[in-house]
Amino acid sequence: MRRVSCVVSSCCGVRLMGCSKWRAAFNFGHLRVQSKLSVFLTMIILFTYLFYCLNGYCDSLPRPVYDQQNNIQKNKIPVDDGREARGAACNASRVMREQLSRGGGDVPSSNISIANNFGSKKFPQAIIIGVKKGGTRALLEFLRIHPDVRAVGSEPHFFDRFYDKGLDWYRNLMPRTLEGQITMEKTPSYFITKEAPRRVFSISRHTKLIVVVRDPVTRAVSDYTQTLSKSPGLPSFQNLAFRNATAGLIDTSWSAVRIGIYAKHLENWLRFFPLSRLLFVSGERLVTDPAGEMGRVQDFLGLKRVVTDKHFYFNQTKGFPCLKKPEGSSRPRCLGKSKGRPHPQIPSDVLHRLRDFYRPFNLKFYQMTGHNFGWD
Repeated sequence: MRRVSCVVSSCCGVRLMGCSKWRAAFNFGHLRVQSKLSVFLTMIILFTYLFYCLNGYCDSLPRPVYDQQNNIQKNKIPVDDGREARGAACNASRVMREQLSRGGGDVPSSNISIANNFGSKKFPQAIIIGVKKGGTRALLEFLRIHPDVRAVGSEPHFFDRFYDKGLDWYRNLMPRTLEGQITMEKTPSYFITKEAPRRVFSISRHTKLIVVVRDPVTRAVSDYTQTLSKSPGLPSFQNLAFRNATAGLIDTSWSAVRIGIYAKHLENWLRFFPLSRLLFVSGERLVTDPAGEMGRVQDFLGLKRVVTDKHFYFNQTKGFPCLKKPEGSSRPRCLGKSKGRPHPQIPSDVLHRLRDFYRPFNLKFYQMTGHNFGWD
């Protein structure tokens, strides 16, 4: 009897041992299935994420919102805390907060850039602020050859006409720039606008300012010629230039005359910017030696001298330099038909009186800038 129970017990023990092995094998197989399923689901999620990234659905990260329009109305611009926040999304686009400067007085300033995959929209680091009919368009077109210069083609007129539209509006006009590139714009009327220096300074006191100046008498005649082309019924130059022709009193309220009083307008800018922040380009030398003047401009902007004499040739018909045709283009680039118009004949005594009028202002301008432009 004892022998039988031992056999039964041993048989049951074998059966129990077999059940345990079977259960262990089953559990191991189940775990392997779960593991494969987890890997499969993870790969689906990753592929889905990559698909959305490649199709542009995750281009940006959350960004802070700056109510700059309200800040302008309160005469305050957001203060940058001096830290740079960098983020990456899908294709490593950069979101950056840059501090342009702390402005003067009690008006702090900053430059908040809008980033995307192809660069950032920034406030201009350099502005061609004047003067009208001095050669500003030629200078801008010459500068745009440089690979490190990105400039607005049209004149924004933000600091003289559209300041109430706000900083966001102005910044959105700017082209996108990559790291190391300079954002620029030109609006010649800034130089004679009383409010412009303070407004530019409120964004950044480090903005570089370029003034293209030209013999004020020649500039006034060129200004009149442009206006005459749009309004053929315009009175004669001498009738507009003199308040009293007999007494020889010059009418300084006429814009063509007023713009040429460079010393007066410069005083306004020097209240906010040191002379080192301004570069004065000779409109005459921009015609006779464009490469030389462009060398000075590139140095002032901290750029490598890429634009040289190999880029220019003198157009005898127009009377000013043009850009040689770039690779892939069928013809050279000259400024438009509105440039190089023939001037009307102005009586010599009228021009002589104007030169006498401008002489003391010119001498003061030479003294202020430390440069003799040779107009007298």
